Amino acid sequence: MHDTTHTAHAKIPLPRIAGPAGTASLRAGQPVPDAAPRDRVTLVVPARNEARNLPWVLQQIPEGIDEVLLIDGDSTDATSLITSRYLPAARVIPQSGPGKGSALRTGFRHATGDIIVTIDADGSMSPQEIPHYVHFLENGYDFVKGSRFVGGGGSLDLTRLRSLGNHALMRLVSGLYGYRLTDLCYGFCAFRRCFLEHLDLRSTGFEIEAEMTVRALRAGLRIAEVPSLELPRRSGRSNLNALRDGHRVLRTVLREHGGVRPPTRGEDA
Repeated sequence: MHDTTHTAHAKIPLPRIAGPAGTASLRAGQPVPDAAPRDRVTLVVPARNEARNLPWVLQQIPEGIDEVLLIDGDSTDATSLITSRYLPAARVIPQSGPGKGSALRTGFRHATGDIIVTIDADGSMSPQEIPHYVHFLENGYDFVKGSRFVGGGGSLDLTRLRSLGNHALMRLVSGLYGYRLTDLCYGFCAFRRCFLEHLDLRSTGFEIEAEMTVRALRAGLRIAEVPSLELPRRSGRSNLNALRDGHRVLRTVLREHGGVRPPTRGEDA
């Protein structure tokens, strides 16, 4: 049986991650000596036309992030330029293929850190929470998920439709896999890069978040759910379509359980 952890922020220390290339040194371009080796952390940020939101996101990145990969999904605004201006040491990488799943998989292929963290570029996830995720990976867990539905978490942006959809999908996952989780469709997560081969991710759209979780379950990874506060998108409109992408998530959960899947309606497998 896999372990999960449901815990409030107040009960868990939020360590300041220090190391040979913390964010302060990342901005300055100068390495900082460290007495003991530690896991290197790569932050993967998929972005498509998020120039207005990125300054806040990039300025919120805490110390201890060794590598920041901005995956540019063919943006027509100044996403790339803004990234270079506010965090010159970040690597801007063109996305291979359309969709959020393609963006994340592009980032995973280029990541060099021992730990990979993923957040959105719209300002809905606070980078200041990252040390919380890393803390659990450094204390015996393999895959850490943010949850808006455990004590200490929440959402200032979740619609009733999306909330109902998430709860229905979580009940399905619990029934199919015998494993209780609280939040399936939330893209703030962290895991050890060495498990990428076991995850063997294939999804191209928003359903990759469900695919990652289900495949982590099937691979026997030790999973922790930690509280996260989802903030409102700072500006612009989301590319998420609750009905279309919810259907894709459902297909993914069923397919991963044993090859059962509803009609594709022309969508990617």
